[in-house]
Amino acid sequence: MTVSRSVRPFYRPMRPRRRDEPHRAATPLELFFDLCFVVAVAQAASSLHHDVAEGHLGHAAASYAMVFFAIWWSWVNFTWFASAYDTDDDVYRITTLVQISGALILAAGVPRAFTDGDFAVITYGYVVMRLAAVVHWSRAAAGDPTHRVAARRYAIGVTVVQLGWLSRLLLPDEGGVASFVLLALADLLVPAVAERRGMTPWHPQHITERYGLFTLIVLGEAVLAISVAIQTGLDAGEHGLWSLAAAGAVIVFALWWLYFDRPIEAPARLPYSLIWGYGHYLIFAAIAAVGAGLVVSVDVERHVAHISGITAGYAVATPIAVFLLTVWVLHVRRQHHGVVVVAFPVVALLALLAPLGPVPVYVLAALLVGLVTLTVLLRSRDVGPSTTAAGADPA
Repeated sequence: MTVSRSVRPFYRPMRPRRRDEPHRAATPLELFFDLCFVVAVAQAASSLHHDVAEGHLGHAAASYAMVFFAIWWSWVNFTWFASAYDTDDDVYRITTLVQISGALILAAGVPRAFTDGDFAVITYGYVVMRLAAVVHWSRAAAGDPTHRVAARRYAIGVTVVQLGWLSRLLLPDEGGVASFVLLALADLLVPAVAERRGMTPWHPQHITERYGLFTLIVLGEAVLAISVAIQTGLDAGEHGLWSLAAAGAVIVFALWWLYFDRPIEAPARLPYSLIWGYGHYLIFAAIAAVGAGLVVSVDVERHVAHISGITAGYAVATPIAVFLLTVWVLHVRRQHHGVVVVAFPVVALLALLAPLGPVPVYVLAALLVGLVTLTVLLRSRDVGPSTTAAGADPA
């Protein structure tokens, strides 16, 4: 009895996928991977909201930046690897499920990291995810002679840095931030070093789709956060929150529009692909932070927060400004010219002034609607001839 070729094997050599493979789409495993990361993103945003509402602004910003880095970097590494080497055999699936388990461990440690500064559980979850990635890269080194050197560099680099993360748990609290920055930089350097003599065959259109899907995930988390906050207020008998909810929804809708306004594609050349891929940390973190900031604004409206209205306004305005400036650098300057290119940083600056007025959330919503309207009205005029091929690399 012969076995059909369509039957998924338990193990197959990890050969590279074609970089020009047509119709390359996200797989059910990749979508499941993203879905499980929603938990970690929601935990980070919720903890940020609580810290800001209590007035612990410095602690909130530092903790959120570190926690979100762990979430984002684990997602990024799996995404780019899967784009190049997804074999969909049983061993690959099991290894990826181990990575997902690490994400759940990481999510469980987020509240403790914010409240007690204890990053042990987050570190354990992160290391589980990253060591499972070492298994992936080791298989790629064995199955892909063309990119064996790069795959080995990945496997060795990731392993060494994970030893550093585990050793960091032994350091006194005073060295926590400095050691985090050094290890985060080491993690970020691994792809730059590994891909230096020849890029692994990741698929630009597939990467673009995957980043778009994760953008939708953090946007969805922001919508959920607003909905839950409004529901809590209504349950407490406070029915004057509808206009604030509407303004918050408009802000999230505008962020979606501005990100997906033009067809985009990850740059194909290494320096630009790293800038594009790494820069999305700010986009993802900013969107989730906008959701947390809107919930803080609801708390201030309900008089249950321990901060001023100006501070609550900046909890929304600051991540909006970060989002606009990052989208401007990564997308707008590559695809537009003229008024729209100037408008993004101008609106970002105006967003930072909005909390000084009486109704910052409404002003921010109006500013974003104005920017969306401008991009729509000037779309045909402000798209230059050099961008006819979406995502063309900068000269």
